[in-house]
Amino acid sequence: MTVLFAKINMLLSRHVPEQRIYLRTETTTRYFRASPLLQTLFGGFVAVGFCWTVIATSALMLDRMSAQSGKTQAEVLQRAYEARLNELSGERDQRALEAQTAQGRFYIALEQISLQQNELLGAEEERRELATGLKIMQQKLQKAVSARDKAQKSSDSILAEMQAITGSLNTRLGGARDTEETLTYLTRALDNTVGERDEMRVVTEDLYDQMSEMTVTARLRQEQNDRIFVRLEQAVELSLSPIEKVLKRTGIDTEKLLKEVRRGYSGTGGPLTPLAISTKGNGVNPLNNRTSLLLRSLDRVGLMQLAAKKLPLLIPVRGSYRNTSGFGYRKDPKNGGRRLHKGSDMAGSRGTPIIAPGDGVVTFAGRQSGYGNLIKIRHAGGLETFFAHLNRIKVKLGQRVSRGDRIGDMGTTGRSTGVHLHYEIRKNGKPINPMTYMKAARNVF
Repeated sequence: MTVLFAKINMLLSRHVPEQRIYLRTETTTRYFRASPLLQTLFGGFVAVGFCWTVIATSALMLDRMSAQSGKTQAEVLQRAYEARLNELSGERDQRALEAQTAQGRFYIALEQISLQQNELLGAEEERRELATGLKIMQQKLQKAVSARDKAQKSSDSILAEMQAITGSLNTRLGGARDTEETLTYLTRALDNTVGERDEMRVVTEDLYDQMSEMTVTARLRQEQNDRIFVRLEQAVELSLSPIEKVLKRTGIDTEKLLKEVRRGYSGTGGPLTPLAISTKGNGVNPLNNRTSLLLRSLDRVGLMQLAAKKLPLLIPVRGSYRNTSGFGYRKDPKNGGRRLHKGSDMAGSRGTPIIAPGDGVVTFAGRQSGYGNLIKIRHAGGLETFFAHLNRIKVKLGQRVSRGDRIGDMGTTGRSTGVHLHYEIRKNGKPINPMTYMKAARNVF
């Protein structure tokens, strides 16, 4: 081994000469000899240490730069998200205003249609009365003509009998005077009958003209009502379509949910009034049928809006947050292992407001094992929401909450690694993915 070290020192001495380090005291002088091998080893250790320092410093700088870049990117994404939220809120308010405006226009149009319908009914009644009068006048005219014909026949037969019975001049003269008087009377009667017939003809033509004008007016009003109804039906469709899409995406039985909402909003009443029985046998009115259908559609729009308010469709965090863990199987953050994550984790700063995503009743508000501070809310359609790891609870058991009400603050109580909200949605006790409901209401609420 000594011979090997000597050979190594001899080879290294060509490039690294031997060095001596002197240590002098008051009485003695000593020196320490640094062989080429020792100098080489020491230089190697120094070089390795310097390289390690440079690499570690570079890694720390890169890590800090990437952290700052990630923070800047998160701030940019947060600002973009807040801008998108403001834009969606503006669109929601605009759509709500359009729905209110359309509803106001509908009621105004409905009132106009009611007035026009009354006018049409009055015009129809007047037309019927005029037609009845026309028939009566025609019957009178026919009777007058028949009476005239009978009188003329009677005068002819009387003249014939008088000429056959008497042949004397006096009798002829007397008969001629009587006949002349009779003919004069009959001529006057005929003239009066002809005058009445002409008057009746003029009245009949006027009645026909009025009936034609009323028919044209009724047709124009019907066309105007059709245009109004088309606009109202389009407005109802625009209001109903987005809400139906949201409820369809959630996978909930819409008709069953609407029946449940209708039972909760089915109050009726009023003072006792006499019975009104109509004996007028009118036929089916298409305008009434169309109005009833439109009113049923408006009622469905109202029920849809009430049903949507009762479902947990809003994002339960009011403020900036980051999705840290989704629904499904994952590695347990505490002790490892593959476990089912029954909700969605949304991380933010401590005290971030937590809101109710839909109308409901608080069924639990307290501390529960690994959930920490926990709130449970029961909604329509067999849905229940869980809000875990809260820093503070701001509701009580049995309290009714509305969509958007603040129910607590974000925290890190219970089995948690940091400040976040653990949000669950359960349907009939079975956990489902909360993102299904939050994505379903995107761009609508």
